[in-house]
Amino acid sequence: MPLWNLVLSGYPASGKTVLARRLISENPEFVRLNVDDLRSMYFGAGEPPRDEAFVYNTITALRDSILRNRRSVVIDSTAPLNSTRSMLLSTKVQGVTKLLVVMVVKKNELEGRNRQRGTEGAVTAWDKVWENPVGQVTIVNFRNNSLAEFETSYYILTELLASKVHPFKRKFLKHIYPRF
Repeated sequence: MPLWNLVLSGYPASGKTVLARRLISENPEFVRLNVDDLRSMYFGAGEPPRDEAFVYNTITALRDSILRNRRSVVIDSTAPLNSTRSMLLSTKVQGVTKLLVVMVVKKNELEGRNRQRGTEGAVTAWDKVWENPVGQVTIVNFRNNSLAEFETSYYILTELLASKVHPFKRKFLKHIYPRF
């Protein structure tokens, strides 16, 4: 399996953590880094408190250390800004394939999930800062409006990660990129 630097980006309750935990449970060569866990460890809160630069510098240092030890990384972060995504994807470690996985969930589904979590209004708050992903990195949309969609997207993603035709198996691109 190639060495991967995956960045999961999406709104709160879009399924990033579920995906990250499943990836590491089924792929022992992956290590999960979670921005909210690090914030909580340092500052006692999962929400952006102060000194975000410190949190992200720590995440990128941990990421590079893990990659240098030939283990793949999955970074679990909302990462609403392209500048943040770029920073999380950039590494000087050689031989790493970078992939941005954007969680795609309908707004009404996200609002319902956040209501259940007691974080009503999270979607509206993130709408104010969310930037549509752009850049020179490969982007995969991971659809997660239902369990069936999650399973289909997960199957395609894991096939992509295990691909021997680097970096993609052509047969899966039509699903990920309909215009291909």
